[in-house]
Order: sequence, then structure tokens, then C-alpha cells
Amino acid sequence: MNGMDWGLEMKFQPAARLTVLEGARIEGYASVFGVRDQGGDVVVPGAYATSLAVLGARGDSVKMLWQHDPAEPIGVWDEVREDATGLFVRGRLLPEVARAREAAALVAAGAIGGLSIGYRTVRAAKDAGGTRTLTELELWEVSLVTFPMLPQARVAAKGDGPETPWHEVAAALEDARRELAAR
Repeated sequence: MNGMDWGLEMKFQPAARLTVLEGARIEGYASVFGVRDQGGDVVVPGAYATSLAVLGARGDSVKMLWQHDPAEPIGVWDEVREDATGLFVRGRLLPEVARAREAAALVAAGAIGGLSIGYRTVRAAKDAGGTRTLTELELWEVSLVTFPMLPQARVAAKGDGPETPWHEVAAALEDARRELAAR
């Protein structure tokens, strides 16, 4: 980050359902439990629990950045929580921020669609095969990124207006993709 080591690790995780909602609203999984990334790390359930509790107690939040750049916040995460799948995030790109408007356009066009987490490892263990299991992380930020570490990171839906029911569009697009792939 600008040539300085802040002790921050950045991991590109699959945005299993990164969805554009109502133009500038987005949601998806910033981290998926049990999936080995290309760096050899696996995040386990509960890894974010302490960090999220501390942030909540302080009245602080996980930051939404553009490409991990701390000088480029582009929105706010209204919801960050662990569920059975992973670290779910839902937030808003801020239309008053030029880079956020650009990000919304790029996501809508399919040019970007990944989510990536910035964190500090608190507890981890490495096995004989080289996999590092991350059991506790201090979560700092979730970024929209161009190149996610895992290939399945992609936008699930996009459209033109706030009246579009995005979850229905996402399902229809995925069904159409599967049908074409089966032919």
C-alpha cells in the first residue's frame, strides 16, 4: 500500500452472489468458509466473530474501498455478518463519490465483480500440505476488485433501474448461462 507495510493482508475471495441492487446497492460474500484460495488459505466459520463484535462495540465499521486503496472509499457496508456460507456483506456505493459512480458502471457492465478482504491475521495454523487455516482475523475492509483470487468471483446480476427485482434477474441469468453451457 503505497510502498508501506501496514501489516494488512489482502485476500481475494469469491463473491458467490455479488449482486447489484437498485443501481448503487450491492451484496455478496466477501469470504467463503472452507474454500482454499490460490494463496493456500482457508477461512473457517467464526474467524470474523471477534473482529465484528469489537467493531460493533466501538461503533466502527468495516470500510468499503476501491481496489484496496485506503485513499478511495467508495461506499458503506450497511451489513457485515457471518452466516453458514461465509462473510456476507450488503452496502451502498455512494453516488456523490466519482469513483463509486465509476465502480457502479463497471460492475453493471461486467468489467469488475470481485470482492476482496483486507485483514490482519490473529490466529492461524499451517498444515503439512501448505494450507494455512485462518481461525481469527481482524477485518479492516472489503474492496470491490477487478481480479479476485478465485475464478468464480463474479457479478450475479446487473440492470438499468431501481425497479428491477435483482434477485430474480440474477436467478434468470444464471439459469440461462447453465442452459447455454449444457448445449
